[in-house]
Amino acid sequence: MLERYSRQILFDPIGEKGQEALSQKHVLIIGAGALGTGNAEILARAGVGQITIADRDYVEESNLQRQQLYTEQHALNHVPKAIAAKNRLQEINSSVEIDAHIMDVTPEDMEQLLNGVDLIIDATDNFDIRFMINDVAEKHRIPWIYGGCVSSYGLSYTIIPGKTPCLNCLLQTIPLGGATCDTVGVIAPAVHMVVAYQTAEALKVLTDNHDSLRHKLVYFDLWKNEQSSIDVSQMKQDDCASCGQHPTYPYLSYHNQTKTTVLCGRDTVQIRPPQKVNRNLDELVHFLNRKGGKVEHNPFLVSYSYNDNRMVFFKDGRVLIHGISDIKEAKKLYHQILG
Repeated sequence: MLERYSRQILFDPIGEKGQEALSQKHVLIIGAGALGTGNAEILARAGVGQITIADRDYVEESNLQRQQLYTEQHALNHVPKAIAAKNRLQEINSSVEIDAHIMDVTPEDMEQLLNGVDLIIDATDNFDIRFMINDVAEKHRIPWIYGGCVSSYGLSYTIIPGKTPCLNCLLQTIPLGGATCDTVGVIAPAVHMVVAYQTAEALKVLTDNHDSLRHKLVYFDLWKNEQSSIDVSQMKQDDCASCGQHPTYPYLSYHNQTKTTVLCGRDTVQIRPPQKVNRNLDELVHFLNRKGGKVEHNPFLVSYSYNDNRMVFFKDGRVLIHGISDIKEAKKLYHQILG
């Protein structure tokens, strides 16, 4: 086994001791898109002992340009990203334990996923989940690594609870939101650059090389040949609700959970039931076949095409309604189909 990691062991800051440490560590990756697949593959190849992946979506053709674990067959069969990623990662390194969860992560889910986790990697595409990651990481004192990418631009920041400002602190002074890859696109080299920053920091955390951690928020634009960093060490807020002296962890509140949302510029609305259910997909297929339209399914989801819209049903009760960006229209179609 040492031969497999011989080049990594030769890197003095890691060495045999660091490699052994990696094999005992558990990383949670939230999101299995471009950043998630890149982080997962590098960490699996590096020999991290356990990787847990949580993602709510399935593979589509438009993902293949930059989401490196997926194939045309995954897109054709609408395979959930978490499952497709797990299967590919196990082919890459069978000694790594891979746990896959098809879910739209809620605060309750986050608490359950944290068992034994040493590091959280942010690979999401929205700030609702990032704030949730931020609060749960602060609450349980787990390091996490923020990453964002759009167009040819990207940024990354490593958050160590109790030492660095948290994401809630930063957003009071640094605008990190804005355009998305679905509105202005994204090029794969920018994705890989963010992944490189995130995984380099991850290896430092996981091998206890904390003195080598980058203490600045780094950002770049590959197309404009720009790169810079911001010293954020003075931005920590004593009254921050997430990491201050009297934290309340506001983004773990039930009332801050989005139930219905438009997904990142995709002309898609997600409807999530107030409580998770265990939907019987076989019964749903039978029900939808009686309504006409085109029904496709696999062990994880059911796809139903009706007129100009397509609905994708998951076991946990969630539904993605494609071809609609208005929540009221999506709900109307949902009730029209299901009654």
